[in-house]
Amino acid sequence: MTAHASPDSPTPPAPLTADAPLVIAGRHYRSRLLTGTGKFTGPEQTRLATQAAGAEIVTVAIRRSNIGQNPDEPNLLDVLPPDRYTILPNTAGCYTADDAVRTCRLARELLDGRSLVKLEVLGDARTLFPDVVQTLAAAETLVREGFEVMVYTSDDPLLARRLEEIGCVAVMPLAAPIGSGLGIQNKWNLIEIVENAKVPIIVDAGVGTASDAAIAMELGCDGVLMNTAIAGARDPVLMAHAMRLAVEAGRAAFSAGRIPRKRFASASSPVDGLIG
Repeated sequence: MTAHASPDSPTPPAPLTADAPLVIAGRHYRSRLLTGTGKFTGPEQTRLATQAAGAEIVTVAIRRSNIGQNPDEPNLLDVLPPDRYTILPNTAGCYTADDAVRTCRLARELLDGRSLVKLEVLGDARTLFPDVVQTLAAAETLVREGFEVMVYTSDDPLLARRLEEIGCVAVMPLAAPIGSGLGIQNKWNLIEIVENAKVPIIVDAGVGTASDAAIAMELGCDGVLMNTAIAGARDPVLMAHAMRLAVEAGRAAFSAGRIPRKRFASASSPVDGLIG
């Protein structure tokens, strides 16, 4: 039997206004959580965690993952089909601009001419910090060749602006070193980057837990990309779900507008006109 509200029942609240989609290179995405595909125990865990995260864009390290270049090995695209996900090839493991450019060219061949790539050129094997000089050089070449470049970089606001000027479709500053789990280490730099950007700003690297992801979104970032924080958790699928909620909550909080910080409390009810 269907229950009907009585005339005295409160009116149900109106649905919240839908958030604008994340737009990258002209494509619209509902999810603002991007995930990696490395470090999982196998293809099935990768699939389950990706689904739990609600991710629509997944990164693939071309030098470490098989997406068809090795026909005798399991193909990652069998569990993450390109008709369901945007496969974002990345240049992880590249230490020169030339290597990164070659890797992107290979990815374009393997993915039937798709031009969206994630550029990262590393400068140090221990910290995995980006080599910003080589990154700039690779970005210029790739944009000139028609690639749509999402670029991993340091949290330097001037460098972020330069990469945008080159033509990168998204700038991806680190929050902390890759895989460190240290969280947002310099929120003021991120705010400076966000406030001056005309392309999406996506935090890439350093997230350790759900609160880190929420903070990134509360600062105004357009999205968060993570791999180790999910794949390295004791329960990756559950952590993927937690990260999805955190990104959604952080985005909603940013859109809602937080109250100002104050040194002293203020009464939640006015005191004027109280009896006695």
